Amino acid sequence: MSLTYAIIGCGRISPNHIAAAIENKLDIVAICDIDPSKMDETISNFDLPNTVKKYTDYKEMLEAEKPGLIGICTESGNHGRIALDCIEAGSNLIIEKPIALSLEDADQIIALAKEKNIKVSACHQNRFNKSIQKMREAVEEGRFGKLLHGTAHIRWNRGEDYYTQAPWRGTWEQDGGALMNQCIHNIDLLRWMMGDEIVEVVGMTDNMMHGFIEAEDLGMALVRFANGSYGMIEGTTNVYPKNLEETLYVFGEQGTVKIGGKSVNIIEEWMFADNKDNADEVKEKYHENPPSVYGFGHTPLYADVIDAIQNDRAPYVTAEDGRRALELVLAIYKSAAEGKSVKLPLEKCSTLDFKGRFD
Repeated sequence: MSLTYAIIGCGRISPNHIAAAIENKLDIVAICDIDPSKMDETISNFDLPNTVKKYTDYKEMLEAEKPGLIGICTESGNHGRIALDCIEAGSNLIIEKPIALSLEDADQIIALAKEKNIKVSACHQNRFNKSIQKMREAVEEGRFGKLLHGTAHIRWNRGEDYYTQAPWRGTWEQDGGALMNQCIHNIDLLRWMMGDEIVEVVGMTDNMMHGFIEAEDLGMALVRFANGSYGMIEGTTNVYPKNLEETLYVFGEQGTVKIGGKSVNIIEEWMFADNKDNADEVKEKYHENPPSVYGFGHTPLYADVIDAIQNDRAPYVTAEDGRRALELVLAIYKSAAEGKSVKLPLEKCSTLDFKGRFD
């Protein structure tokens, strides 16, 4: 019998989740959104059977349907509260990034999931990009030798219409700015590749072109990792006239890799002292050209979570991974707001701490 599935939130990212659920042959029993027209649109776009129930109240849905797996795709500020209710109800979760907007919420999700033996995955789907998987393999095999530094560049564009479509975007209460919304995927990848544990962060943020939102449209940061390596982050939604690139570099004493494209899907440089593979062959084999910056990662992420549920193991991308990405963004915000470096780990911090920052 296939796993029952429901989605909460039928906004911009939800089609990727529904498509992944369908491709993984999940039994879609319900969809939920406070706007019935969005649910109708979803049902029509995916030609979902009329057995799929519609709910405007997710708590009602939890009680009636008890789905085995739920995708949470609401405004970021609601992720924490909804996730805790779903875990209480016994549903496994895939939470769209960021996992929450406060470290306290993220910690509660992790603790409750552990207590109830519920699988929770943070939706950092770019970890499943072919190019990223290949880079990760090189890191795990130690091919870089000593890691020196890594850089994440997210050079994108978001115009006023993007924020008008969904007024929660760019607010401290429900979203955060460019780093939290657009850049967190690549920030997650940088932290993952460079050894995860961070000692110190120095950040600067600004709102230069988006006077109609509360949060930043530009963020820069230097990161010092516990293993002695360094990281550099540049994230912006100000690039004229459209998305330019999302790139990730890793530099080691015996290797250099650059992954680029619109959303880290193309290996552009692949150089290792061990010469154990042909760079041109690697570039060709691990090249993807997705139709949007969301990439192809949702389907394998869903497949992994289903397998994790069936075999009672941790998902490939855990809730703890989601917390680490969130912590790094919040550390940049904190450093920028206080004008000094911030030591990690952080125990408490929330986007709400920065309300009024650019007023």
